[in-house]
Amino acid sequence: MITLYPKRIPFYSVIISTFNRAALLPRALESLLKQTETDWEAIICDDGSSDSTFSVAQEFISLNPNIRYSYHSNRGTGLTRNTGILAACGMFVTFLDSDDEYLPEHLAIRKEILWDYPEVDLLHGGVEIIGNPYVADKDNPKKQIHLSKCVIGGTFVIKRTSAVDIGGFSALRYADDADFFARAQEEGFTIGETDAATYIYHRDTHDSLCSNQT
Repeated sequence: MITLYPKRIPFYSVIISTFNRAALLPRALESLLKQTETDWEAIICDDGSSDSTFSVAQEFISLNPNIRYSYHSNRGTGLTRNTGILAACGMFVTFLDSDDEYLPEHLAIRKEILWDYPEVDLLHGGVEIIGNPYVADKDNPKKQIHLSKCVIGGTFVIKRTSAVDIGGFSALRYADDADFFARAQEEGFTIGETDAATYIYHRDTHDSLCSNQT
């Protein structure tokens, strides 16, 4: 006798890319567990960590069956996010970098927007920056620009099917989110922006990706 369970399709698949951030990962995961919106799954995508990231992840997975874990050799943030996109089951995929965090209403606010505007393929924006708000210009690394002039991939919420159709993120080691956004525009995606600053973007971490272009 086989017991069949209905396939559950969560509203969100939260993709958590991480690399050697065992000390910071719990903060990100705790912020996810504190969400007022509970219709989500999470996929921790480990980009070749050599620290205790796996042990930290297992502690959370043992208590939260809607969290999964994936490991591969180091590929960079964009390709690591693609691993999560391909493994995702949710209607929408969104992101939480392992050194960042959500405020408790982050997912709930975006779900309400997406219900109100079902034509939106990609929603972004709504970030609080902790630390240096300036990054190297992707077109001129010697020039510093304010993050308010950039799109921030951690804030992206996109229909899973649309993310697959566009081919996911590129292999770029820097500004892969800007490249993704540009391709979404070229494909004619309907794009929405929110100013609800509930994504906490930590730029006070010494190895923050945007502090290092290599």
